[in-house]
Amino acid sequence: MKSNPTGLDQLHDIITAAPAPWWPPAPGWLWLLAIVTILLIGGCIWGIIHYQQNRYRREALAELAQLESNAAHSQYQHSQHQHTTLCGMSTLLKRTAVTAFPRPEVATLTGPAWFAFLDSTGNTRFSEGLGNKLESVIYQITDQPLQASEITALIAEIRIWIRQHQQANDPAKSGTTDTTASKQEAA
Repeated sequence: MKSNPTGLDQLHDIITAAPAPWWPPAPGWLWLLAIVTILLIGGCIWGIIHYQQNRYRREALAELAQLESNAAHSQYQHSQHQHTTLCGMSTLLKRTAVTAFPRPEVATLTGPAWFAFLDSTGNTRFSEGLGNKLESVIYQITDQPLQASEITALIAEIRIWIRQHQQANDPAKSGTTDTTASKQEAA
């Protein structure tokens, strides 16, 4: 008997292809992996740079905490100790500003101009009287020390300024030049 080529006895199981291997992936996945890796490396580098650039803030906040602790453990009523503590806070504020901003712009500022600078760069309220109290205690040793609430408010404002001040843009990095200096040289 002749076999029928279309008969059911001639049917075999369908042979499927082997599953696609996981490695090496398709080129699209390789591109995605490369882009994600570059973004992760870039993010890590940015994070490290940002962390290093804000080191002065962490150091200033640590020093402020130490000054605050020293002031809290001693009596605020002692005028000489209060004077020393407040001088340390003022010096810390100026050193932090000189670190963050160009020295010629900051180093010469005193009085209302200094307080206006602090207010404009750090969203603080030194011009509303706190700065004047700090300045009067530093430059005029009096028998009337500041109240504990005034010192607490002053420390809070210094802490806010250290945390929130906006750093100046470096003209050398941004490609801009100081137009006032070049106008004075031209004249």
